[in-house]
Amino acid sequence: MLSHQNPIIRHKFTADPTAIVHNNTIYLYTGHDEAPVGTEAYVMNEWLCFSSTNLTEWTEHPVPLKATDFSWASGNAYASKVIAYNGKFYWYVAVAHATIKGSAIGVAEATNPAGPFKDARGSALITLDMLPSGVHEKANLDPTVMIDDNGQAYIFWGNRQCFYAKLKPNLTELDGPVNTLDLPGFEEGTHLHKRNGWYYLSYGYQMPERVAYAMSRSMEGPWEFKGILNELAGNCETNRPAILDFKGRSYFIYHNGGLKNGGSHRRSVCIDYLHYNSDDTMKRVIMTSEGVQMAY
Repeated sequence: MLSHQNPIIRHKFTADPTAIVHNNTIYLYTGHDEAPVGTEAYVMNEWLCFSSTNLTEWTEHPVPLKATDFSWASGNAYASKVIAYNGKFYWYVAVAHATIKGSAIGVAEATNPAGPFKDARGSALITLDMLPSGVHEKANLDPTVMIDDNGQAYIFWGNRQCFYAKLKPNLTELDGPVNTLDLPGFEEGTHLHKRNGWYYLSYGYQMPERVAYAMSRSMEGPWEFKGILNELAGNCETNRPAILDFKGRSYFIYHNGGLKNGGSHRRSVCIDYLHYNSDDTMKRVIMTSEGVQMAY
């Protein structure tokens, strides 16, 4: 499929993007909003995978993962994060747990970036009973994972409260306690990346959500709030960022409600350029209907 405009995927509703670059190809993973027109509720059962070598021509792959591919999950394919490590691909997802109250985070793995993916543990990585008391049922949402330069992997996640923990070298077990991180206006939708010795933590800010971000010299903080990165994404209450570099440029991937019959429960993934200031802070993203040009 060919797209020179936003949203980039136009035949299905897509949401909650995460992306990696592998062998000079971008693999874009999204949620799939399936709520019928007139239904204002989340209907999300599976994740989708698309690939491109130039950001304008996208190939859709067979469905690589469903929420119920985790035998312990009851459904609800919330936002996710994919990383590549040592020849494998790890997909961290939020789902509804079938037997433990509330949302949970699982991890699937594959040897091909397009899948198919399978449960890497046979059980949830993080459940509600592992969090501080008093959190609400959807506290375990929207994981993001990054492996630091020293090989230590971290997972950040949360809804209304941000949590983080270390991961063991196998990337499928926690390595230590669950910690809390207080960020202004934190709602959900975390994303980590690193550039020029700085760590960036972007997230959904307030509701309806804009994207704000914080910066740190260490994954464990202290994090300094830097303000708004992306404004309200038209006709959509939520906003989940993904950031990556490809062929010498930086890109900001997000969703809006921009397709016909779109909205907060029928979202669509978009891509625009990301720019940095001379002090390494990020410039506010300019959302466009034209999208990005072909990357050579």
